[in-house]
This record gives sequence, C-alpha cells and structure tokens, in this order.
Amino acid sequence: MSKPSILVVGAGIFGLWQAFALARAGYRVRLIEAGSDPFARSSSRWAGAMIAPECEAEGAPLSVRDLGREGLRLWRESYPGTVSNGTLVVAHARDAGDLARFANMTEGHAAVAGPRIADLEPSLAGRFERGLYFESEAHVDAQKAMSWLVDQLRLLGADVSFECRWDGTAEDVAIDCRGIGAHEDLPTLRGVRGERVLIQTSDVSLSRPVRVLHPRQPIYVVPQGDGRFVVGATVIEREDDGPMSLRSALDLLGSAYALHPAFGEASVLEMGAGVRPAFSDNVPRIIVEDAGRVIRVNGAYRHGFLLAPVLAQAVAGYLSDNRREGPLFAAP
Repeated sequence: MSKPSILVVGAGIFGLWQAFALARAGYRVRLIEAGSDPFARSSSRWAGAMIAPECEAEGAPLSVRDLGREGLRLWRESYPGTVSNGTLVVAHARDAGDLARFANMTEGHAAVAGPRIADLEPSLAGRFERGLYFESEAHVDAQKAMSWLVDQLRLLGADVSFECRWDGTAEDVAIDCRGIGAHEDLPTLRGVRGERVLIQTSDVSLSRPVRVLHPRQPIYVVPQGDGRFVVGATVIEREDDGPMSLRSALDLLGSAYALHPAFGEASVLEMGAGVRPAFSDNVPRIIVEDAGRVIRVNGAYRHGFLLAPVLAQAVAGYLSDNRREGPLFAAP
C-alpha cells in the first residue's frame, strides 16, 4: 500500500518534528502555519531549549525523564547544532537545602565543589561553593533549531506554507500540533504562561545552561552564542500571552544579576511571554481520532523540545503499523 499524505498543522517544535520525521520516512508531507512570520505565534520560540531529561525529573513524572533520554539521543543523532556540554545546577549558600533536595530527586549528576565549578565555568569562579553537574545533557538555540528543521523539510521535498489556516480537513491524515490553539477540540487542555528574557553581554561567558535554585523563583541561564543568553522562565497558571509583567522581569533579571553581577550591564534584547499547552499531569499526549485520520499531538508544557522527537517517532510507528506503544498515546 502507498503511504498516506500527511498534513501537519502548526510550526511549533511539535509540528516541525512531526513533519521532519515523517518526511524522512518517505511520506508526502505538507506543513501549514497560521502565522505569517515563522514561529511568531509559537510558544516554542520562547523556550530555553534545554535537552535535560535528568534535571526535568526534579519536577516531572519519571516517564518524562525516561522518554527524554530517548529525545536527547534523537536530537544528537539528527541536529548538528546540538550542544552537548551538560547542565550545571547551583544554589547560593542560603539555598543549600534546595540543592540537596534537587540532588535527591534526580540521577546522573556529580556533586561539584567550588574549584570544579570554576573549571567548568570560569566566569563563576568563587561565586558558588557547591553544585551539581549533569554531564550527559545538552541544549540547542530554539530559533536556530526550528529554522534548521524548516530548511530540512524543504530539502526533503515537503511543502511548507505560512499564513495558512486549517479548515479541519485533510486529504489522508492530519496531525494537529496547534498547541493552545487546539483548545476547542481538546477541552482538557490548559494554558500555562511562561516568560523569558534574552540578554547580551561580552562580560560573562558560559558553556552550558546554568540553573540557579531558589525557593520562590528558580531560573535558568542558557548560552546562545555571540554573548546572548536566555534567562527564564516563569510558570504562571494563566492563558495570557501579553507583555511581560514588571514583577516577572524583576525576578528573572534580579536572579541573573545574583548569578553574576556583570549581567547588570547586559543589553536586554527581548522580553516576552508564551502560553504553553498542558494537560492535567503536564505530560504530552497523542490522541487518535476519526479512525486515524486526525492525530492530535499536544500538551508540551515545559517538555516541548525534550519530547518532540519521541512524539514524532511514536506517531511514525503508529502510521507504519498501527502501534500505540508507550505512555504518550491517550486511551482510545
């Protein structure tokens, strides 16, 4: 039998990986996105894009960690821009209890003291007495990775169309990756607001994401090259993608300043917020409807970049031989 033609709706990280995996598998793929500018409407553009399954186990079900390990492998196998320098987790002396708790809830880390922290990140020399180093983890530049996936789709012969809305139909199979835009079709979906800041300075250099633990507002600082850093992210139970609040800006930038005072002189390039789609357990789902003619892939929460390749692999398996393996498929 010939392979069905595939319509992927939504050019966030879920939609891009769905289209990429299926185009590589030989399907005829069309990707459409309602926004006129690539990624402008996608919450994925605001992501820190850490491929960090071990760290995510601190606040997520173990299934996210286990599936995320496969996601990490697929990123490294597929995307040449994956930076595999691990993750460094630190806490100020007053928050040592948070570091101990993080260590107890995660695996795959080595305890590091001040001299080792200085070896890993010379800019942080003398600033922290202890931390955790997750050597196996990685990160990507969100927008560069998404642009690369679009370029690969076109090289693979897929049709990519922006400023194109879905009318709910497809020739053979539609894969709906609209995120919070699919709320009417997925009423159990909720929106979680996440805010982040993009800054730039030549006075601080980091080789890997640094997570700073704090009981009220933990942050991550992710290097993006050219002196740019993503500082994020808030988690607010509200479906609002309006401008960043003053309080959130103060929390994020103040925590970055506490990580290194030189961030106080950094240029603020961009502030913004996106609405992450999430189900009640914060684990993504694959929902098969209409005898397989509509497949909804949604609920990224904070795990979009981590789990997008795994969800794409699972959908490809279902289309190939009707497999519904693993915890990502919703019960029929």
